[in-house]
Amino acid sequence: MTSPSPGWDGVRHVLAVRLDAMGDLLMTTPALRALRNLPGRPRVTLLASRSGAAIAPLVPELDATLEYAAPWMKASGTASAAADRAAIDALARLGCDAAVIFTVYSQSPWPAALLCQLAGIPRRLAHGREKPYQLLTDWLPEPEPDTVLRHEVRRQLDLVAAVGARTADESLSLQVPAEARRHMRRRLAEAALARERRWVLLHPGASAPSRRYPVERYGRVAAELARAGCRTVLVGGPDDAELLDAIRCRAGGAVAASFVTSSPEELAALVALSPLLVANNSGPAHVAAAVGTPVVVLYALTNPQHTPWRVPQRVLYESVPCAFCYRSECPAGHHGCLRRIAPEAVAAAVLELAQACGSFGRGRARRRAARRSAPASLPLVLGPRQASSASRSFARTE
Repeated sequence: MTSPSPGWDGVRHVLAVRLDAMGDLLMTTPALRALRNLPGRPRVTLLASRSGAAIAPLVPELDATLEYAAPWMKASGTASAAADRAAIDALARLGCDAAVIFTVYSQSPWPAALLCQLAGIPRRLAHGREKPYQLLTDWLPEPEPDTVLRHEVRRQLDLVAAVGARTADESLSLQVPAEARRHMRRRLAEAALARERRWVLLHPGASAPSRRYPVERYGRVAAELARAGCRTVLVGGPDDAELLDAIRCRAGGAVAASFVTSSPEELAALVALSPLLVANNSGPAHVAAAVGTPVVVLYALTNPQHTPWRVPQRVLYESVPCAFCYRSECPAGHHGCLRRIAPEAVAAAVLELAQACGSFGRGRARRRAARRSAPASLPLVLGPRQASSASRSFARTE
């Protein structure tokens, strides 16, 4: 690393650049908390994508948010030079005296670094593979994935620690608005679930097709849980309505209710009220980690570093030779890392985790205790013995 530039102790306003998805922002919240602990107790403004900006109001470490469709990001849409110039002008008006560029190791920090330099932000911190010269004042040479592999949360904590920002509390954070919680309680009551304890929430959506467990298998999961006396509740966003209907049709009457949420607040409230969540490795799994809801994740092996953080969990996948492809579409066309997970194995993992955490019991104290005792997570590492394994179920430890 280059020597830290002078003045981080006196920083008063930090720009946090996190331009990917909702879950990525949530996994950055411990690092944001660490930034607020700098001696100058700085304000933190987020520069985020549309999905990141949508959930940013629930992140207590943030003071303000700017939405920006960065043209170098996958989901940014149509590039616009005028929008880029407007973003530079907006950042310049903020008067930030430091910027931290948060990226996964497969992303480049250089476009965002240039944006911040053009906005006149004097201190700029990021990981990077190439020498930054004047683009960064504080540079951590990129070690991943060649020499080390870290969980995404640990990666970002290490980044800010390089300039002296640290926190004793490394949990994810997300505040559920009281009104959203009351609203979802009413919807659960309307579905006759207010007093029901043996039910699980199932979120089948994901932005990338490569991370979606098959519809027909989700239907079988619900049926298997029903045979064990456990009801299933489906949830998704407005774009997931047809998906929820398809699963409900295949579940043969095993689905107790289906909710289409209209906002991140509603989703977070429902996840927080649920005894347990089943989801793909997508944003809702990280919402569960942030609010302390135990989670069973159907983990597509697109990347290794995004398992749920410090929450009771089971991570299910099938080892395949093409693991860690970093692709939105399955390059082999077989979706083997997900498709080969038996619905019976998913249902068994749900019931075992629920039993371990007391998810279906009366008291929430046991669930809170389970969260406090949940260790930090490590990224998935597949060795030769796992190459032809059966379904895996992991609760990773650090």
